[in-house]
Amino acid sequence: MTAPEKPRDEGQRLHALNALNILDSLPEERFDRLTRLARKMFGVPISAISLVDESRQWFKSIVGLNASETTRDVSFCGHAILGQSTFVVANALTDPRFADNPLVTGEPYIRSYAGAPLRLPGGETLGTLCIIDTRPRQFTSDDLSALEDLARIAEQEMIAVEMNALDELTMLPNRRGFRLLSQYMISRAKHNNETLSLLLFDIDKFKEINDKLGHAAGDRALIDFSISLKNALRETDIVARTGGDEFVVLAHASSEKIGDMLARFNHVLRARLSEQRASYALEYSVGHVEYDYQRHSELESCLAEADRLMYQQKHGRRAPSLKALDGA
Repeated sequence: MTAPEKPRDEGQRLHALNALNILDSLPEERFDRLTRLARKMFGVPISAISLVDESRQWFKSIVGLNASETTRDVSFCGHAILGQSTFVVANALTDPRFADNPLVTGEPYIRSYAGAPLRLPGGETLGTLCIIDTRPRQFTSDDLSALEDLARIAEQEMIAVEMNALDELTMLPNRRGFRLLSQYMISRAKHNNETLSLLLFDIDKFKEINDKLGHAAGDRALIDFSISLKNALRETDIVARTGGDEFVVLAHASSEKIGDMLARFNHVLRARLSEQRASYALEYSVGHVEYDYQRHSELESCLAEADRLMYQQKHGRRAPSLKALDGA
């Protein structure tokens, strides 16, 4: 067995990792969703977000294995953080670095592994998003590309942690977080010639909820709205709360798909309010703009256009009044 070497920037890397205050933290759904998605996408028994500490690898999220950490010297991820690209082991039994590794000769009997490095904007590699199989496997270029896409999302969530860019009530990115995450998404979509759409939501007559039902009800309404948005969209879409009752979405979708997206959101929102027996109905106005890489030289110009369209909709019709639900 070959224990992994230390990266050249090990001191800086550990400083950045410790500064996140994420080690030994509680599980978080935003990371657990990614490992569940990876396991399903690639049909593997195990997927993990692994952070490599000084002497261990600690799992921020793991599915398919009942473990919270392993020693660094036996970790595959310790090798993966040394390179710039995804680290692949097609058959651990025939690889002299891993053939006698206790994770190969014993539980969980690793046979194949692919780990995409997770980096902060400063270049520090914290760990990997990895997938593990108990049988030898050749990973295709499409497999590796998809795994790297998921790793970029995990990086975005790490950045949100680093920059204190989360809204404390809804645990969605706040305005600052949205700008940080969007820069990554827009740059990657432009490079891959992908279509993005931006949607700006504003809850109609939200003040009535606070005035008539109290601020606790207002907070619950914001949480209901945010959870419904998140559940109605894809894992790779960015959902943020950018103001008091204002939410924004940057989605991998063309204008033609927005109607279906909003219909799905409306269905999820109604179901959520019914399940929670909410004492309020939530209506909203929304402005939608398909992102034009030529016309929208900056994210702000796209946001301003969506904001203008949203207010046109809000003032172009009479917003429905707050409705109390019977029996609530």
